[in-house]
Amino acid sequence: MIPVSYDLHTHSCLSPCGDNESTPVNIAGMAALAGLDVIALTDHNTARNCPAFLEACEAYGVIGIPGMELTTMEEIHVVCLFENLDDALKFDSYVYEKLQKIENNPEIFGEQRICDSDENIIGYEKYLLINATNIAFDDVYDAVKEFNGVMIPAHIDKNANSLFSNLGFVPEGSRFTWVELADIKNLHRLRSEHPYLEKCKIITDSDAHYLPKINEPVNTLYVKEKSVKGVMDVLRS
Repeated sequence: MIPVSYDLHTHSCLSPCGDNESTPVNIAGMAALAGLDVIALTDHNTARNCPAFLEACEAYGVIGIPGMELTTMEEIHVVCLFENLDDALKFDSYVYEKLQKIENNPEIFGEQRICDSDENIIGYEKYLLINATNIAFDDVYDAVKEFNGVMIPAHIDKNANSLFSNLGFVPEGSRFTWVELADIKNLHRLRSEHPYLEKCKIITDSDAHYLPKINEPVNTLYVKEKSVKGVMDVLRS
């Protein structure tokens, strides 16, 4: 098995409260500068900055994974990752139809910029992307799988927008096999409180909305091949 360093939860200038300097190109460049092998772009309820991001990752020699941080109807955040851009953008269209259509206030939440690989602004998202969708947490696994993706409940140890802060338990019939922790120190406590987590594997990510917050290469996955497919095969296990 091959060790790869990763950060699988980052936000660009398209996310509400994302810094305008966090362009898709700059995120890829920062990952390369930090020495990361793998980085995913997971903007709130959208994957529309992933095309530019993946182009930049290829140019910088970093493995880029297209994704999204989905907000369920219960306002639980879920990292959704995909093996290819086409599936990520199809999922984007699916989610956009189910997003609450409340207009963004750029003075409060930022401009929600869509960028190309030359860092030109090619559009702005009109509706606030932090809003909940009408997708229930119980339906996320099947919805993401339909687009060949993987769901990972995000920052389950946080006090807001997490599975345990908002729902309080793991729903019966859940099938996810990975979860994300903001702080690995909370793992023992959470496993003692929620036995379902005993069978889950763990990632820890930056959830960066600013370039300096992107992780250094301190977290590692072990893959059979150093590629998007190699990473996604592990996350499907």
